[in-house]
Amino acid sequence: MNIFKRLVNIGKAELHSVIDDFEDPIKLTEQGIREMKEQLAEKVEALAQLKALSIRKKNEAEAEELSAKEYYKKAVLLVQKAEKGEVDGAEADRLAKEALKKQAAAQEKVASLKEESEKLHGDCDKMQGNIDYLKASISKWETELKTLNARVQVSEATRDINQKMTQIDTGGTVSMLEKLKERVIQQEAEAEAYLEISKAGKSVDEEIDALVKNEDTEAGDALQKLKESLKKG
Repeated sequence: MNIFKRLVNIGKAELHSVIDDFEDPIKLTEQGIREMKEQLAEKVEALAQLKALSIRKKNEAEAEELSAKEYYKKAVLLVQKAEKGEVDGAEADRLAKEALKKQAAAQEKVASLKEESEKLHGDCDKMQGNIDYLKASISKWETELKTLNARVQVSEATRDINQKMTQIDTGGTVSMLEKLKERVIQQEAEAEAYLEISKAGKSVDEEIDALVKNEDTEAGDALQKLKESLKKG
């Protein structure tokens, strides 16, 4: 193997290595995007559950708040009935105290539920921020992946063209064209030679007849023209 072929083979090997190394980022990017999409789906699911829990706590807080107001109204009504003598005062006081206790417990529960709901709402905002970041990252990397794929296609096309160029036998092509040119020149010369031979092969009688025939034709043409001129005169 001569030195030129060795260099070409070495170049090919290095080029394949470069392309192989260049394809690795594509595979890694595709894998990364798939993982980010899986994370995104998981976070969206978690956010939905978190928001549902936050809404539930908020609704429970509103319900407890209504309950606290109802217990307070009942305590007021009991006191009013006792003052009017409609119910026993001691019994009314006992029940009013119990109602007020339940009102206080409901208010405490309202505060706790509101605190939980606000914390969950804050967690939802943080998770929404993570989801937005993931969406932006996925969009960015998908764009990068398209660019990377385009670069790979261009590099592969360039590699194939350059590879074909290294395989072109310039010297052999030129030699073949020279041989073709020489063959055409030879055929043209042979055609001319055959024409001269065909002319040289005529007999003396054939040459005389050809000239006489030519002269008869010319004389006939002249006679016809003469007759036409006399008719006009």
